[in-house]
Formats: sequence, C-alpha cells, structure tokens
Amino acid sequence: MPTKNKKTVKTSVTKVVQPEKKRNKLLVPFFSIGGYFKGSWRELRLVRWPNRKATWGLTAAVLIFTGLFVALITFLDWVFSTLFKLIIK
Repeated sequence: MPTKNKKTVKTSVTKVVQPEKKRNKLLVPFFSIGGYFKGSWRELRLVRWPNRKATWGLTAAVLIFTGLFVALITFLDWVFSTLFKLIIK
C-alpha cells in the first residue's frame, strides 16, 4: 500500500515504490519557473509555423481589417459629432 510521501511507479512486471524528492522550500519558485520555460519550449517545438506566403496573406488580412475598423470608427465619430452639434444648437 503506498504511503503519503511515496509515488507508485507501474512497470510491466511489478510495482516499484520510490520516495518523493525533498526540495528546499526556498528553491521551489525556481523549480516552478524552470518547469514553465521547459513546458513552453516543448510547446514551441509543436507549433506549426506558417510559410512566407501564408504570413503575407495573414498580414494583409490584419491590415485590411484594421483599415475597415478605422474607417468605421471615423464615420461613427463624424455622425455623432454632427448629431451633437444639431442637438446643442
């Protein structure tokens, strides 16, 4: 029966009980930060990066969307400023 401070590792033949590693409480944040960067590096290796053509296409889409959004906000600003001027007069 596993105890509180031990991990159970299954093998194909028998169970092997290994004691947990004791870590200094002051070093735990550093292990956490190291684990974060290790996990991030693993995730970056799994990323499917776009090729040059796809990158230019996505950049163009962002620029077009930004231009349309700026035009919409400018138009709404003009409409509301005109309405407010008519209301105030």
